[in-house]
Amino acid sequence: MSNPPSPSPGRWFKTLRRTRLGEPCLKTYPLECTDLLKRARVAFQAGRTLAESFRLAQLEAVVQMLEEHECDFVDALRRDLHKPRFETVVSELILVKNEAMHAINNLKKWMHPQHVERNLSTSLDECLVVSEPLGVVFIVGNWCSPVQMCLVPLVGAIAAGNCAIICPSESTAHTAELLHRLIPFYLDNECFQVILASTNDLPEIVELKFDHVFFTGCKEEGSRIAVAAARTFTPVTLVLAGKNPCYVDQHCEIATTAQRIAWARFHNAGQSLVAPDYILCHADVKARLVQALKCCLMQFYGPDPRESRSYSRMVNLELFNRTRDILWRSGKVAVGGQVIEAEKYIAPTILTEVTESDPIMQKDIFGPVLPVLTVSSLDDAIAFINKQEKPLCVYAYSCNTKVISRLMRETSSGSFCSNDCVLQSLMVALPFGGVGASGMGSYHGRNSFDTFSHRKSCLIRSTRFECVTYLRYPPYEDRNLSLMTWASTLSQKSQGWCQIL
Repeated sequence: MSNPPSPSPGRWFKTLRRTRLGEPCLKTYPLECTDLLKRARVAFQAGRTLAESFRLAQLEAVVQMLEEHECDFVDALRRDLHKPRFETVVSELILVKNEAMHAINNLKKWMHPQHVERNLSTSLDECLVVSEPLGVVFIVGNWCSPVQMCLVPLVGAIAAGNCAIICPSESTAHTAELLHRLIPFYLDNECFQVILASTNDLPEIVELKFDHVFFTGCKEEGSRIAVAAARTFTPVTLVLAGKNPCYVDQHCEIATTAQRIAWARFHNAGQSLVAPDYILCHADVKARLVQALKCCLMQFYGPDPRESRSYSRMVNLELFNRTRDILWRSGKVAVGGQVIEAEKYIAPTILTEVTESDPIMQKDIFGPVLPVLTVSSLDDAIAFINKQEKPLCVYAYSCNTKVISRLMRETSSGSFCSNDCVLQSLMVALPFGGVGASGMGSYHGRNSFDTFSHRKSCLIRSTRFECVTYLRYPPYEDRNLSLMTWASTLSQKSQGWCQIL
């Protein structure tokens, strides 16, 4: 991998002056965003991002930034979320590096025009699809995975040849400040900018007219973003939180099932868009599953999770209070339930005797609480899932392939995973995104490249064969219509359109 160009001393000074480590970054107001957007548009219109070499250099710089500042990212996420180093490296930094390396290795192929099938009338022409960059895109990150949610979409935007303005979540202030400090140093200053804006300012910023908006977060904020984008006909990708169901069949490996569910739910103290939100458990295995989950929590975090170095904290008091209030008004605590406001600590908690009308089943959960509901059959589980809005993820645990197949086929969701959780949302080869209430659009790997590209249809023709194509011109005659109808009838067997055109 070739190294990106070394920054000049002037850029060093500019970056250090902009934000010294430990100093708070100033909020970016919409008026300042207007200037940044103008600068990025000038750079894009000058063709600065179009060359493959430029895109590769920027992608390599992203990898270099993560490698050279791993400790800084670990420290920032520890201060924001009490996130363990293991979780930061595995679920944030490695994921972004994998995306960047995948893009680097495949960029030439992605950029190459795609030739499509020709018919008789275009047999001597070129029919192709050209992927062209959209322009200046706006990427709004989320506090659940503040590095991954900013930089994975950014990799796609860079690969597709766009300029980008990134807005990390204000809730994870230390991580946002670190990105604000590092990105201008590693990436092109005219093409890539980081702003620090509150959620209340986002609709006004979106209305400045970007060429695409990529948003991850809750439905309420996503709705405001979509409304603001619609005013300027700006396309959006929305990855929205929802209540992700997890069905546990009576025929499954209980110990492994409990381990995988507990890991997914309590990773990052439950602050995740893709974690299972509730279990639909077959009544025959409920007691064994709850007991297995208790054993997993003891194995993962010890007798007192507060003392564990592997357990995170809530991102802020607002979310802490919301989760605590929902927890106290729902079901019965089977394990956990302890809270310490001063530390924003909520113990990993499993709830039983939960009903569909409980508060925890009415709102999205961004915390370490796992409700367990019982169903008497697979049909009941499918009916329950289909009564709700379409989730971002559906999970199913069973040794019976017919059960897995039915759940995958008879429910609708942004993604599906059997006998594990979360992993389907991390793979570069799989598109990930929502459907219905859980969002629109997708990303990861080639899908990120396509999200930030316009697939332009191109037909490169000559002026030959006018002796045939003249049939389409006025004045219209019945003889010409008969010939074209006859040609259309023949072509319906293959391509369904009049090849004589």
